Formats: sequence, structure tokens, C-alpha cells
Amino acid sequence: MAAGRVGPLLQELYQRLWEAYGPQGWWPGETPFEVAVGAILTQNTNWGNVARAITALKDQDLLTPQALQALPETELARLIRPTGYYNLKARRLKNFLDFLANHFENSMARMSAADLASLRPALLSIKGVGPETADSILLYALAKPTFVVDAYTFRILSRHGLIAEGCAYEELRHMFLAHLPVQVPLYQEYHALLVRLGKEWCRPQPRCATCPVDGWPAE
Repeated sequence: MAAGRVGPLLQELYQRLWEAYGPQGWWPGETPFEVAVGAILTQNTNWGNVARAITALKDQDLLTPQALQALPETELARLIRPTGYYNLKARRLKNFLDFLANHFENSMARMSAADLASLRPALLSIKGVGPETADSILLYALAKPTFVVDAYTFRILSRHGLIAEGCAYEELRHMFLAHLPVQVPLYQEYHALLVRLGKEWCRPQPRCATCPVDGWPAE
């Protein structure tokens, strides 16, 4: 696809999704730390399971960096069991907690003060934190201007001919960053709208006939 068409098409897609769904209010979370924990726990599971685990942590007043760091890893795994792969996720969460303590004195505000260019590679250096998780933390917990790419994004844009099969994560992320205004609220809403579309319409077995973006892009 010609590079000159990409920007207008991405903006048209956003407008159609916005008109169909309205604002999504995503990512759910009362604090930046809660959002970061949720981003780690939501790997390979649905949000309902994550919400159950976060509620369990809240009920025991454990949803702070200091409390979770003091918690034995086996106990943390038990509390986040609804999220699946709970032993692995407990270790990944502990890795993030160590990073937060060692680099930012357990403060999400201190982390937020760091610049995106240095913070993103630092997050990606944490074992168990991949690009999607890192970008979710950056965009939703820290309000940094990056774009979150997930399986829904790949599926939707591939089916509509904007990207080729095998498009890499960074290639797709940079496509959004290069063709959209640098606006954190826009990036947040756009990603959330794509998730909504992917869950409800652009499924593995798509529901094209009633999809709000059926026929996009026009030939």
C-alpha cells in the first residue's frame, strides 16, 4: 500500500470506530501501579480473570510495591491464580517490582518522570516483559506516547489489507506513530477501540456482515 494512503486510512478507521463505540475508558485501574500490575497479569488471559486477582490483592491491602515485594513468591502466585500461568506471572511481577525498587525507589511517579527513549528499553530488559506489556505500562500507566500493538491489531489491519502477513511488532507500532498525531489520549482510545472491534467482530471467525468497518478501506 502506498505510504501516502496509510495516514488517512488509519484516521478514517479511528473515526468509524469512535462513531460506532464511543470512548472506551480503558485501561481499568485506580492507580498507575494497579495498571502496571494488570498489564503483566493480563498476558495470555482475559481481563475478567485479572480483575479477580487484583481484587484479591486489594482485599488484603497488598496492592502496593512494598507489600507485593515483601510477599513470598508462592503466596503471590496463590493470590493471582485466576490469571493462569500464576507461578510464571508471580516471577515476572517480582522482576518488575525489583526494577521499580532499584531504579525508581518504588515510585511510579519517579518512573513517569523518565523519558520514553530510555524508559522503554529499560522495561524491555526486565525478564518476562515483552513489547506489548512494556507499551501498555508506558501508555496507560505512565501516559507516554507509544502505541500498543496486540493480536487484534495485527488481525484487523491484515484482513483489511494495510499490512502484510508477517509484519513485525515494531513495524506496526511505528506505522501508527508515524501517521497519527502525537497524542496520548488518541493512542489510548485507538488501541482500546481496536480491542473492542477484535473481541466483538474481527474474531478468528469474523462477523463481517454487521461489522462497523465492513467495506473499509474503500477500493
